Amino acid sequence: MSEHKNPFLEDYGTLHDVVPFDKIHIDDFEEAFMEGIRRDNEQIEKTINNPAKPTFDNTIIDKEDKTGYYDLLNRVSTVFFNLLSAETNDAMDALAQKLQPILTQHANDVRLNPRLFERVKYVHRYSRLRDNEEKRLLENSYEGFVRSGALLSDRDKDRLRQLTEEASVLTLQFSQNLLKETKAFELHITDESQLDGLPDTSRAAAALAAKEAGKEGWLFTLDYPSYNPFMTYSTQRELRRQMYMARNTLCTHDNSENNMQICRRLVNLRREIAQLLGFRTYADYVLKRRMAGSKKNVYKLLNELIDAYKPTAQKERDELKSMARKCEGKDFVLKPWDVAFYSHKLQMKKYNLDEEMLRPYFELGNVIKGVFGLASRLYGITFKENSEIPVYHPDVKAYEVFDRDGSFLAVFYADFFPRKGKQGGAWMTEYQGQWIDSDGKNVRPHVSVVMNLTKPTEDKPALLTLSEVETFLHEFGHSLHGMFANTRFESLSGTNVYWDFVELPSQFMENFAVEKEFLQTFAFHYQTGELIPDELIKRIIDSRNFMCASACLRQVSFGLLDMAYYTMTKEFDDDIIPFEKKAWKKAILGNQLLDTCMTVQFSHIMAGGYAAGYYSYKWAEVLDADAFSVFKKHGIFDQATAESFRSNILSRGGTEHPMVLYKRFRGQEPTVDALLKRNGIKRHTVSNG
Repeated sequence: MSEHKNPFLEDYGTLHDVVPFDKIHIDDFEEAFMEGIRRDNEQIEKTINNPAKPTFDNTIIDKEDKTGYYDLLNRVSTVFFNLLSAETNDAMDALAQKLQPILTQHANDVRLNPRLFERVKYVHRYSRLRDNEEKRLLENSYEGFVRSGALLSDRDKDRLRQLTEEASVLTLQFSQNLLKETKAFELHITDESQLDGLPDTSRAAAALAAKEAGKEGWLFTLDYPSYNPFMTYSTQRELRRQMYMARNTLCTHDNSENNMQICRRLVNLRREIAQLLGFRTYADYVLKRRMAGSKKNVYKLLNELIDAYKPTAQKERDELKSMARKCEGKDFVLKPWDVAFYSHKLQMKKYNLDEEMLRPYFELGNVIKGVFGLASRLYGITFKENSEIPVYHPDVKAYEVFDRDGSFLAVFYADFFPRKGKQGGAWMTEYQGQWIDSDGKNVRPHVSVVMNLTKPTEDKPALLTLSEVETFLHEFGHSLHGMFANTRFESLSGTNVYWDFVELPSQFMENFAVEKEFLQTFAFHYQTGELIPDELIKRIIDSRNFMCASACLRQVSFGLLDMAYYTMTKEFDDDIIPFEKKAWKKAILGNQLLDTCMTVQFSHIMAGGYAAGYYSYKWAEVLDADAFSVFKKHGIFDQATAESFRSNILSRGGTEHPMVLYKRFRGQEPTVDALLKRNGIKRHTVSNG
């Protein structure tokens, strides 16, 4: 038996230099991290001891060095933290807790190195650069040091180190607590009568889950493909209440997974970090590097959306209550665990449509063909599954992606189904970014989409809901942003853009989900092969705005909650739950439950990088509706429009200010008109910032 070699410490030697997941042992990570830090420090010493005058090439480019020797820390970090979200276990979690403070300390050592910063500052002050990319990289590099504390006194630098190291540990703990709490809950049913109302797909999935757990009967979890159908179809109101309360009280219980104090502390840590760096609030610190630019513009957008959508949302709510009372009697009081159930009944009454009707037409294999086919039709790219490319779990599929001219474009991984070691939700990530090396070679990206879609059962393939198709399109939009990257520097490529711009390519793709021309390319009945009927598509289109005002207010409420935490100027020591209820009250219809809590499971703003940035989804929705209106005008498959979108937005990453890129595609700044029109909301024109 040959001696194991740490794959991170040598060239991968794989096709397209993909990660050799099949050769990685868990012990390899710590060794590679430590060696990566050593090499990083060696590179920094080489840079700061260079006797030559600081220049862009010998200072800034040095930090972008992507040779295998110096890039070790980035390579191992990328793999480790991607797997920590998609395929973790107790050993990985324990290693993460051990490594996180070490990695944060190292990052601080780099950003707070005075000699390195002096070189960067000199280049920033005196360099005359050749192009926009170099200027943008230099500006980002200088700003990165300043925003990480390079201008602080030694005393304040020490304090900043303490704050950032504590915050990094707490964000990791937050995520681990949420995953453990989510996966710990099970609703185990052995009495078949308690399955009343549930469709066959839901029953089969629950039976399979029970069998896999070694139990009799049916098992329901808080994973979306299990939770959502149960809340929508189950006639068992008490069981719906149990499921709802389990989901909405995660990490509030008196146990080791309680996130209350962690959230309180994270809010205070971020406020203190921002104030140490000269900002009044953490939101001020974040928004300096966003399209919105200021708290004023964020609140302007959120308040305008409330004004535009709340009257319609109230009508939707009243209609829902009326529907429930017709079913249950005039004294019936609608509760949160009733909303999905009666929304479904109302949708059936108004449009004769529900998600189960559509599932047979959305078999995952066909959906994959449809989504890939859409990219082929718009941009000329093709996908070829390659089972020789190593993956980290059998559920993951790996593809080679080729451009219109046949040249290699990217590696694409797709990870579809829920499992024990996988965070909830859906996201896009990269295992390798794109850049152009010193020899002029265009190093192509390896991108991945990770989702929690409906699994196949013992007698049926994976049959998706329309909302799951939209999720796939959303994450695929992010992946196109990564795959089409074509910039010189990795830190400017792909999705390395302002966070209120990054959701444009993803939300833009969701528009296709209700387009007849697109649906007719792939939506075939998985048993009969019948194309989805025109009449069913008409019902999809007619119902696209069903409860959309309520959905908008829900997103706005999350944005208000986020801003409430991160516009704090003084120490936050309030009780989380009452604070939350007050913060988003303006966007909430009806009475709130006093014992539920969103904050403690709100990964986006506590652990996911969206702190003071959740408004980005609505900001980008204005952009995506405006952008898609161009496609609607010229044809949703119009290649000239698609090529403009690719060349002006998808391929340019963060090389210029996003509004410059957007105007280059659109010819003007966006307004909210297209969004209001799409949602059937009539209102005067409002500019997006």
